[in-house]
Amino acid sequence: MTPKPLSIQLFTLRDEAEKDFPAVLRRVAEIGYKGVEGAGFYGLTPREFRKIVEDLGMVISSSWTPGNTPDIVNETIESFAEMGTNLAVTGFNRENFAGMDEIKRTAETISLLTAKLAAAGITLAIHNHAWEFEKIGGRLKHDILVELCPDVQFELDTYWAANYGANDPAEMVRRFAKRCPLLHIKDGPMVPPDTARNAATGKLEPSPGANAALLPVGSGKNDIEGIVAAMDPAVTQWLIVEQDNSDTDMFECVEQSYRYLIGNGLAAGNK
Repeated sequence: MTPKPLSIQLFTLRDEAEKDFPAVLRRVAEIGYKGVEGAGFYGLTPREFRKIVEDLGMVISSSWTPGNTPDIVNETIESFAEMGTNLAVTGFNRENFAGMDEIKRTAETISLLTAKLAAAGITLAIHNHAWEFEKIGGRLKHDILVELCPDVQFELDTYWAANYGANDPAEMVRRFAKRCPLLHIKDGPMVPPDTARNAATGKLEPSPGANAALLPVGSGKNDIEGIVAAMDPAVTQWLIVEQDNSDTDMFECVEQSYRYLIGNGLAAGNK
């Protein structure tokens, strides 16, 4: 199987981008990434963002939308035309998957967004967190969403899909492979977040900021090789590194992830 090109979700480097976004893009290009996934413009216009990226020998693989409600459609269409990508990404919060009623409302929103963006030639891919891969009534919430949204596509976050070891991440990729133009490649310790009792509901819920620090790809417990082997090469267009947080220098993590994926023939880079 020919390795898929490697991109990086720029949310990973958000703290550095706040200080000097063009310098972040230069450093990413120097490491060898073929693409970047947008997560804000940090004072640039979408057109300026694209020019810098392409002048550095990369492309914008995909980008997050300004939001996840129907009122963002026109803004998304305009900015994506300027960025030169037709792969849009959005996600939803825990409360959007709290129960069946919430999942149904979320599915309706996704279907509406998908149809409106598709009319403009843009594919919407839904990014997941761990809560979509919890169960309700004995079924994964993500399975229910798929049934309710026949046209939905995904940017499957392969670490969160494992739900801290409750699911086999390679099996999750295999299950949804026909709907995944993008895969987030992420690694970590598979340690569930600390919990605290919600005073309003009385339920135990994850505490804010309680997730264990994530790790460079290849140094945690996620099955990276199995994940890459499980994708559908006819559907998946990009592998995208994302690391939400770190206990060490983030640029070192970004470079280590690149070396692991390229060095093991799991992805294609520019170096």
